[in-house]
Parts: sequence; C-alpha cells; structure tokens
Amino acid sequence: MFSKKIFIPIILVLLFTIFSALFIVKQTEQALVLQFGDPIRIIKKPGLKIKIPLIQNAIFYDTRVLDFDAEVEEVILSDQKRLLVDAFIRYQIVDPLKFYQSVSNENGFKARVGGILSGSLRRVLGSDPLEVVLSQDRAELMEKIQEGIDNEAVNFGVKMVDVRIKRADLPKAN
Repeated sequence: MFSKKIFIPIILVLLFTIFSALFIVKQTEQALVLQFGDPIRIIKKPGLKIKIPLIQNAIFYDTRVLDFDAEVEEVILSDQKRLLVDAFIRYQIVDPLKFYQSVSNENGFKARVGGILSGSLRRVLGSDPLEVVLSQDRAELMEKIQEGIDNEAVNFGVKMVDVRIKRADLPKAN
C-alpha cells in the first residue's frame, strides 16, 4: 500500500493540475487562449473552459463599452486662436486577436489612440475658426473627428462608439 507521505503530494499535484486547467469566462468578457505566447483560440461564450496547464494561458478582454479620457490638448485653430480641448473616447473591443496582436492590452491601446485622437483633433479643429468650433456645427466637427479615429481603430480590433469634447476653453493667458 501507499504511505501517507507519497499519497498526499500526489493528490496535491493532481488538484493543482485540475485547477490550473480550468478557467471561467464571465458574461462581460471574452478570452484569448495563448500557447507559449501564440494565440490559438478565441472564446466569446461565457462559462467554464479548459486549457492545458503550464503550456497555455488565457488573457481576458472586456466586451463592455470602455472609456478613454485623453489629456487636455492645446489646439491652434484656423484663425490662429488657441483652444484647450478636453476630449474622451468610448470604445469596444470586437476582435480580441487583432487587439492582442496590435496593442497587447488596454494600456498599449490607450497610448496609441491618444496620439490618434490628438492628431484628429488638430486636423479637424485646426481647419476651422473659433466661431465654428463653438457654434451649432460642433456635431459635424465631432463626426469628422470620429471618422478619422474610426479609420485607425479598425486596425486595433476596436469599434469606436463615441468621441466627444468635454470642454473647450481658451488658455488662461487669454
């Protein structure tokens, strides 16, 4: 018969193997299973899932609409007036494989999309005078900004839900 000294470690190793092979995908998540760093499958349905322990790992991405609050940007308008613009983006990860391959995680995405938002704000707002930016045509400007960001965001596996300007102020010097 087995002695207790041998039996207990075997049971512990079996339990560790079983528990490290199981993972749960929540309803608000999608998972990407990696094998030695290479993506092998995407899981979009919630539930209890299985992976090979120590060889595969799972990365989870949120399926809900996420926010990115950009830094305040100083934009020079077409009439050479300066404007401090505080904008935000709402986005959703729709292709976890493309998202992983292009930016890896949300921090990588935020670093990349911050530059894209800044460029789009400067391009669109820089072509109009202050009166247009502060008028009723603001919705049209927001559509142009969102179109510019949408074209780039497709490469990241992300769908842009909304782009908005929270505040547009003149600098304190003015």
